[in-house]
Amino acid sequence: MDDFLPLFVSWLPMLAQGAATTASLCAVAMTGGFFAGVGIHLLQDARPYACRIFARVYISLFRGTPVLAQVLLCYYLPCELGVDIGAYAAAALALALNSAAYQSQILRGGLAAIPAGQLEAAVACGLGPWQALRHIRLPQVLRLTLPATISELIDVIKASAVVSAIAITDLMRVGQQLASSSYHMLSAYLAVALAYLALTSLLALAGRHIEQRWRKEAL
Repeated sequence: MDDFLPLFVSWLPMLAQGAATTASLCAVAMTGGFFAGVGIHLLQDARPYACRIFARVYISLFRGTPVLAQVLLCYYLPCELGVDIGAYAAAALALALNSAAYQSQILRGGLAAIPAGQLEAAVACGLGPWQALRHIRLPQVLRLTLPATISELIDVIKASAVVSAIAITDLMRVGQQLASSSYHMLSAYLAVALAYLALTSLLALAGRHIEQRWRKEAL
C-alpha cells in the first residue's frame, strides 16, 4: 500500500471519466424515476382498483428484487424482442424504474404532510387536480422531501455499480480495468471506493446547503 498515492494520482483521469459516467447515469435515472414515481403515486390513489393493484405490484417487484437482475432484464429482454436499446439506455431505464418505486413512497409521505386546506383553497380558486399538483403540491413536496430525495440519489449512485455487468464504463468498471491492468487489486478498488465516497459526500453537502438556503428564505 506504500505506492497507493502515486497510483491514485495517475488513475485520477480514468476515475474522473468513470465518475462522470456514473453521475450522468444517475441524474437521468433520478429524473426519470421522479416522473415515474409521481405516476405510481397517483395510481396508488386512483379509483379503479386495477390501478391500485398495479401500483402495489410494481412497488413490491422493484423493491423486492436485486438491482442487478433488473439491469440484466432491461438489457437482455429488448434484445430478445429484436430491439437494441444500448447498454447505457438499459442501465438508465432499470435504475429509473427501481428508483420510481422508492420515490413514489417518498412523494406519498411528502404529499400527506401538506394541509388539506390548501387543496380546498386550490379547488375554490378554480384549479384542476393537475394544476394543483403542479403549482401547489409538488413545489412543497420537493422542499419537504429533500433529505429523503438526496438519500435516494446516494442509494442510486451506490446501486449503479452493478451496471458494470453490461460493460458500461462507470466507476466500478474503471476499477475493474485498473485492477486487471495494474495487478494492484486492493489499490484499485480502494481508489474506486474513495471516488464513490467523494461523489456521495458532495451530494450530501449540496443537499444540506440547499436545505439551509430554503430555511433562510422561509424565515
